[in-house]
Amino acid sequence: MEFPVETGEIPGFDTDVLVVGGGLVGQSLAIALAQAGVSVHVVDRAVPETTLAPEHDGRASAISFASQQMLRAIGVWNDIAESQPILGIRVTDRNSPLHIHFDHKGLGGEPFGAMVENRHMRLGLHTTLKRTTVRNTAPESLKSFVTNPFGVEATLESGDVVHARMLVAADGARSQTRDMAGIGTRGWSYDQWGIVTTVAHERPHEGIAHERFLNPGPFAILPLTGNRSSLVWTEAPAMAAEMVKLGDERFGEELRARFGDFLGEIRTIGPRWRYPLHLRLADSYVADRFALVGDAAHAMHPIAGQGLNLGLRDAAALAEVIVDAHRLGLDIASADVLARYERWRRLDGLTLLSVTDGLNKLFAPNSGPVAWARDFGLAAVNQMPPVKQFFVNHARGTVGKLPKLLRGEQIAP
Repeated sequence: MEFPVETGEIPGFDTDVLVVGGGLVGQSLAIALAQAGVSVHVVDRAVPETTLAPEHDGRASAISFASQQMLRAIGVWNDIAESQPILGIRVTDRNSPLHIHFDHKGLGGEPFGAMVENRHMRLGLHTTLKRTTVRNTAPESLKSFVTNPFGVEATLESGDVVHARMLVAADGARSQTRDMAGIGTRGWSYDQWGIVTTVAHERPHEGIAHERFLNPGPFAILPLTGNRSSLVWTEAPAMAAEMVKLGDERFGEELRARFGDFLGEIRTIGPRWRYPLHLRLADSYVADRFALVGDAAHAMHPIAGQGLNLGLRDAAALAEVIVDAHRLGLDIASADVLARYERWRRLDGLTLLSVTDGLNKLFAPNSGPVAWARDFGLAAVNQMPPVKQFFVNHARGTVGKLPKLLRGEQIAP
């Protein structure tokens, strides 16, 4: 998309980068860029008072060790009020006694990562953002945009026009900004929905994250601060719809049937959420003066809890290529800069989507021989330290060529 520049002169810019979407990934990107001297304007359709409400809303995210390194590097981690270190990961298949257990002690005492309630994450990002030069406009949304050889002219729903050198879509899996850029997606929907809620329990979880594979799909029990855990419960669509409608007592009975009694008495706290599960990958991560990050670029099954971490890796890589160009006085949105970002990130996204899709299919209900072979594989991996280390490195997000931020290094000049 182009519009004519009649004067032949380079137009003035209101900002270097316009970020559409002020969620966890969008704000992280904005903070990283601003700290390196790149001007940023964020627009988001959500009302700030709503997104920063202190009430517990039941949602939490797994933050890998590498993502923690990034959040520390940009100063956000110290602004997050609470986090629960993940000290172990235990994977079981239905009622089989065979399992895999990963222990942080094999990492020299370093945790795999941490669980953070989304409310604390949002507030921490907002607190850090206010200390930067980022212009944050909300509630606001993008109406349209056009590009020219020098930049982007974006028209907001309010009628305001923003001239930027480039535009970044961080507005989620149903990204309207991606659609405006003419970038399609490929993938499929799973015949599964995710139910998310939080439980309080009698016994301590000891920082162990449990991934149980039940007949409808994965059932994850993820440790939060105190004697609380976040649940990500996969069900068939019709069953998921019924589950969220149940009264607390009846819902608790269904929950206990799947949860077991290893943490003692349990009770739900906070609301329940449900959402459809699908796999989506954008046909391209970039277009003319345009880039995708986070769920706008890829959406995956929550089986490994890596969705947010993949988005933060996008943000770290895009920030690094932009800052490298900015430091050298080059065009931050040139075709070469954006191609470097896509080469860096697309294979990682495709790989992780393939892995999560494969795991979901591997642990689907199947016949006795297949289930036996799968359980035998779990037990075998549990006795093979090199193979376990491979999975540990992926869980911690320390595989491949990492951007500087994910190594805990500054990109600021």
